[in-house]
Amino acid sequence: MGYVKGLICKECKREYPKEPIHVCEYCFGPLECNYDYEAIKKVVNKKSIEAGPPTMWRYQDLLPIDEPPKVGLHTGFTPLVQAKNLGKALGVKNLYLKNDSVNHPTFSFKDRVVAVAVSKALEFGFDTVSCASTGNLANSVAAHAAEAGLKSCIFIPDGLEAGKILGTLVYGSQLIAVKGSYDDVNRLCSEIAVNHKWAFVNINIRPYYGDGSKSYGYEIAEQLGWKIPDNVVVPVAGSSLITKIWKAFHEFEMLGLVEKVQSKIFAAQATGCSPVTTAIKNGSENIVPVKPNTIAKSIAIGNPADGYYGIKTANTSGGYGEDVSDQEVVESMKLLAETEGIFTETAGGVTVGVTKKLIEQGRIKPDETTVICITGNGLKTQEALADSFEAPIVIEPKVNSFEEIFENSLTV
Repeated sequence: MGYVKGLICKECKREYPKEPIHVCEYCFGPLECNYDYEAIKKVVNKKSIEAGPPTMWRYQDLLPIDEPPKVGLHTGFTPLVQAKNLGKALGVKNLYLKNDSVNHPTFSFKDRVVAVAVSKALEFGFDTVSCASTGNLANSVAAHAAEAGLKSCIFIPDGLEAGKILGTLVYGSQLIAVKGSYDDVNRLCSEIAVNHKWAFVNINIRPYYGDGSKSYGYEIAEQLGWKIPDNVVVPVAGSSLITKIWKAFHEFEMLGLVEKVQSKIFAAQATGCSPVTTAIKNGSENIVPVKPNTIAKSIAIGNPADGYYGIKTANTSGGYGEDVSDQEVVESMKLLAETEGIFTETAGGVTVGVTKKLIEQGRIKPDETTVICITGNGLKTQEALADSFEAPIVIEPKVNSFEEIFENSLTV
């Protein structure tokens, strides 16, 4: 049994039944899940959570499914790594990495939202799942559809990284590349959804899909010993993740699992696609859409669906928004790999680079507990680093050949 009473409009608070819908028909505000928190309080506590599986489903009572999960049974509860080496390099003491680059099954945080969305699609009786994606979501929807025995038709912007294309096709999904940006793809999918009764995970299933991200915030709090960090640096694309981490922290506070939330939430974007951080820095709550131009393709959304709420989350928490250039993204990917042995995709380069800037600006203090969100695996975006390294040294299979380069050029 689940604890979602129905859906509710985020703006006018009009209530709706649990259906595959995502927009209020009166004010056109976004719909979100409306939970019975009084009932949840009776069954959820630290012991009940700790007795659950080492996956995101230890928080099942706080997620929007009514039946046991059908897919993604091994998703979540990824490592929270204390990054001592990176912290030393950046000049801070209590730095952590929430590492979803090793999330199951497709190595990004999107496995959380899709595990919920596809489970919900099965509850609703859909036979086909679909999405608009910048890459990670495409991989995850394809994999979970295969696990569920569902058909899938996935739409991406033309020109995505090869790893993300192959990482979708391998699951037998129908993959369609659309000329234009993600925003063009998303607009097309909204039109297609009118005529094709599919479960579009980030359109008509969006209220349920989005809440899968709450598990990321729950895990941060639990893995810190039931404490909320002073700072969280979050990559921002559509702005759903940043809002759901904030929501997760406040749900834990309401349930008495953590003390009063005083965390600052920071939005991180690439300068080549930074509508949210630009608005925050300009003191505005209005998104000005942009045309993406960055190597950080996984977060290259020029007109973010939840952008207003992402801005509001950063501002309400006392956080900020900052962005980094493509060169800084590459340097930060290398820095993370060299200090912590973690190979992140470009979005992780964004959060590490932005964290560095925030520390330099004094917005993050050396003694504060800070969590950097690492949301995807570097093997998916190898092109970003293709020109950053020299080719390996080639030698003859002889000791003398090795000793020669060791004396002249090898640095070990």
